[in-house]
Order: sequence, then structure tokens, then C-alpha cells
Amino acid sequence: MDKVLIEALEVDTVIGVYEWERTITQTLSLDLLLATDIRAAAEDDDLSKTLDYDAISRRIGTFAKENDFELVETFAERLAAMLRDEFSIPWLRLTIRKPGAVPNARAVGVMIERGSLVEVG
Repeated sequence: MDKVLIEALEVDTVIGVYEWERTITQTLSLDLLLATDIRAAAEDDDLSKTLDYDAISRRIGTFAKENDFELVETFAERLAAMLRDEFSIPWLRLTIRKPGAVPNARAVGVMIERGSLVEVG
């Protein structure tokens, strides 16, 4: 199984449990590994036969702007479900970092894996 990588994608969203966090936007940093089979795309040099990381990145930005959650965990679960559904992704690993959330830590966050890594094609 091949994987498409999107690394350190930054999105602004309303996220947090504290009252002051509900009144501002904060930046999250996302890393994604998305399972796919790139052979058909590589054979024909055809973007339509693979995962379009630009389209996926733009969709994540829209998702972040249109939603607000208290927990990074909720953001991660809902984003993973949306990506798998809209882009037919059989498996993904999503890491979300919330920089500056805890003193003395560069970032806190979650890493989740959803779906199944089975050979496609």
C-alpha cells in the first residue's frame, strides 16, 4: 500500500474548552498519511487517479473554518471520518498538534489511525 503525505499543514479554527479559547481562533498543525495505490496515476501521469493533496488540504482548511470543537480529539475523529468518506481513503494516520497549549511543551495533540491497510488494485 502506498501513502500520500501531507506534513505540517496549518489550519486556523476555534478549539478549546476554556471560555477565552471559544472567542479566538488558534492554529493547529496536521500531519497526514493517506493510503492509496499510486500505480495507475504514475503509469499515466494522471492526477485524477490518485489522492489530490491540494484538494484534500483545501478541504481540511474549509472543515476547520466551518467547525469548532472543544477537544482536539473531536476535531480529529470528525476530520478523519469526513476525509475517508469524501476522498474514499481506506486508511489514514492523522496527527494534530496544538502549539502553545501547555506551558513548557512545544505542542500537545493526538495521533489516530482509522481504516484498514489492505492492498488496493
